[in-house]
Amino acid sequence: MRVTVRLFARLRELAGRGDLDCECPGDAATVADVWQQLVARYPALAPYERAVSCAVNAEYARRTSPVADGDEVAFLPPVSGG
Repeated sequence: MRVTVRLFARLRELAGRGDLDCECPGDAATVADVWQQLVARYPALAPYERAVSCAVNAEYARRTSPVADGDEVAFLPPVSGG
């Protein structure tokens, strides 16, 4: 299954790109599976695992949320400021 991944802010900087395709094995992938595929390609993302928010098709989601072929999965790091 192939999903489109969008990375924002610091995650985009670490990966060197904001948009990419990700292949997930099997038919029952979750957001956590997509994250693991990303970390395998971009190990510098690993420390952000517990801090990132995620969305599937522009709707906030949990790591246990399922993803389907063609979905868009976004990962957003924590943001601070005023």
